[in-house]
Amino acid sequence: MLIKNGIIVTEDGRFEGGLRIRDGKITAVGTELEPEGEEEVLDAEGAYILPGGVDVHTHIDMPAGECMTSDDYLTGTRAAVMGGTTTVMDFPEYDEGETLMDGLNCWRKKSEGRAYCDYGFHMTVSGWDEGMKEQLVRMKEQGITSFKAYTAYQDGIGVYDEQLFGILQEMKELDTLLCVHCENGDVLRRLQRQLREENASDIRNHPKSRPNLTEKEAVSRVIDFAAMADVPVYIVHVSTKEAAEVIRQAKQRGQRVYAETCPQYLLLDESLYDLPGFESAKYVLSPPLRTKADQEALWKALADGTIDAVSTDHCSFRFHGQKDLGKEDFTRIPNGTPGIETRMELMLEYGSRRGIPLEKLVSLLCTEPARLFGLHPVKGTIRAGGDADLVIVRGDAPHRISAGTLCQDVDYTPFEGFEVTYQIQDVFVKGIQAKRKGEWVMEKPEGRFLFCR
Repeated sequence: MLIKNGIIVTEDGRFEGGLRIRDGKITAVGTELEPEGEEEVLDAEGAYILPGGVDVHTHIDMPAGECMTSDDYLTGTRAAVMGGTTTVMDFPEYDEGETLMDGLNCWRKKSEGRAYCDYGFHMTVSGWDEGMKEQLVRMKEQGITSFKAYTAYQDGIGVYDEQLFGILQEMKELDTLLCVHCENGDVLRRLQRQLREENASDIRNHPKSRPNLTEKEAVSRVIDFAAMADVPVYIVHVSTKEAAEVIRQAKQRGQRVYAETCPQYLLLDESLYDLPGFESAKYVLSPPLRTKADQEALWKALADGTIDAVSTDHCSFRFHGQKDLGKEDFTRIPNGTPGIETRMELMLEYGSRRGIPLEKLVSLLCTEPARLFGLHPVKGTIRAGGDADLVIVRGDAPHRISAGTLCQDVDYTPFEGFEVTYQIQDVFVKGIQAKRKGEWVMEKPEGRFLFCR
């Protein structure tokens, strides 16, 4: 197939031209490509051609307390592709008494033959013992080159400081990257307990139990641990101005710190915890939504390079039947919001409104996530030899985001009513057209597990 007459945008620039797809790969990119024989041609005149999105923070088919996330690999990856994301990275977990390999095998079983796009894994590490080093080595042999630790939830998947430092030391030995969820678990646990005693049903207690400094303190501590271990570290879902400043200062010192934020922290704010009735439960996620001042700081951090990527932390729970488990106790509300399908359009729209060039947005949404986790240049850019993961976007197609038009297997979107002019019209996954003129056309799941470098 030849896609012609589009405006090709990569992290390095843009130009009018086209590209050729053959056997799932991009075989040529140029300004004067012409059809060969009976080759199929797609005319993208007036539209942008972008690399497929790379979302390196999702939670699909994940157990969470009393329930499971509502999206499995069939629905979650279909929603991703509909929204222009053609690669996702998820977080396998393992139960107490199991090994890392048990967790990986579980997630492989959930995903194999059920993913509409390619996917990789960051393996969650929820403890430390003498056999863990050998398990980490085995994970790397299985194509897992990034891991995740939590500085909260120590009663479940979280780790204590000694364990965290040991994990970071092993990252250096293995030349792998640790992603860290940064909140002070001891402080938030105490605050939760106090607030629950005062008024267990008040949803405002969720953000009160997780003030800005619980994130900032943990980010600072993790960065210091990484410096002592002389190893890079990746901070997930940055939500506060204080944390962004800690990361900025570390980068200015020359430390290898990478960070992401998410559309919800850029576009939604804490006023949504004041909605009538139980509506605010839709916005219970961790970290919680912050102030408009935090939003401004995060946009600045995107523009100046402090934050390297925009992911979603897609963690979908239905408002009816799942979120309402916490009507009498805010700590029982499943933490998470959906976003895998709306990331690309929202960021193209509101990033552009903020004056961020499309090239920079491509870097944040596609290229840098792929580069950080060993997928570039096969993923995350447009170049000969790379996978033909492509998105054709019109910038003049105004519409409103609404749960009724989305594929995510959840009964709401936190971005209901947001107006955008960028529209994902066509999507290709390894050269196979999945979305055509806004409609789903992919016949079966074609995604494969990615061995990361």
